[in-house]
Amino acid sequence: MKFAVIADIHGNALALQAVLQDMDRLGVPTAVNLGDVFSGPLDAAGTAHLLRTRDFPSIRGNHDRYLIEQDPSAMGPSDRVAFDQLGDDDLAWIESLPTTRTIFDQVFMCHGTPRSDNTYWLERVDENGTVRPATLAEITREADGIDASLILCAHTHIPRCIRLPDGRTIVNPGSVGCPGYDDDTPVYHYVQTGTPNASYAVVDAKDGEWDITFRSEPYPAEDASRLAARNGRADWARALATGWFKE
Repeated sequence: MKFAVIADIHGNALALQAVLQDMDRLGVPTAVNLGDVFSGPLDAAGTAHLLRTRDFPSIRGNHDRYLIEQDPSAMGPSDRVAFDQLGDDDLAWIESLPTTRTIFDQVFMCHGTPRSDNTYWLERVDENGTVRPATLAEITREADGIDASLILCAHTHIPRCIRLPDGRTIVNPGSVGCPGYDDDTPVYHYVQTGTPNASYAVVDAKDGEWDITFRSEPYPAEDASRLAARNGRADWARALATGWFKE
């Protein structure tokens, strides 16, 4: 069993196209999608078109939820750019997605944690805004009640693989389309991966173990950066071009 894990595309169709082409080169037949598909000052419509050609098992992320729960006038600027590009069929697809899902009998999918699409799992934000790795105890506590041998999460855009003491593996594939961002929950902080590349993971079940390969795929990030700038998001433009939210 071999498949890709994608997450946090955030409307970056250029990055998604590079990931799909890389999957094809590797002979990886399918992917699972952990959400936050469209929201961003980029190309939500193009992203929707690419995903319609693949029909990957998908779940809903927090920004997907904002697109169907909020009045457009109350949306953040990136959500609103995406909303204005999407059709009724795209919004209906988001609404049809579950918030968690178990596939292949042993793979559990969530966006943030099993109980929250807006909570970091493998990281924590300290009171001063420092983003740090979560402790083993913190990570294990969130995994309580999940029987799957492979647990997939996203939301922080940081690629990581954690092995729990009982043998379960937790993987965050990183972000396909957004290498740096800021947020004010629970306090102001920012995340930056330091590379503009599109990030995803390939997992393979081998002899009862999960083989995890992280992929960092270059693509025309400067084109995505210019699109963000045209849509009034200089912060996105900088992060897309460099991988750094703040220099």
